[in-house]
Amino acid sequence: MEIIARVPDPALARSLIVALRAYGFNPVDDTEGGLPGYTDPFFGKGIPIRVPEEEAEDCRVLAEDLLKEMLAR
Repeated sequence: MEIIARVPDPALARSLIVALRAYGFNPVDDTEGGLPGYTDPFFGKGIPIRVPEEEAEDCRVLAEDLLKEMLAR
């Protein structure tokens, strides 16, 4: 698995995961569990979005575009 993005908001992370799945990618949903409002306690960079290594390159490009669009609203 490879991290393709880090998202600061759990709701945004879930939305991105759903969108990536709609495009046929297979991201891991790590947004469930843990303490509410407490993400990535070691680095503080947000919720990691992970996909299989063979999908990472294409998925990273799509995720960046989707995040730009989601954050612009």
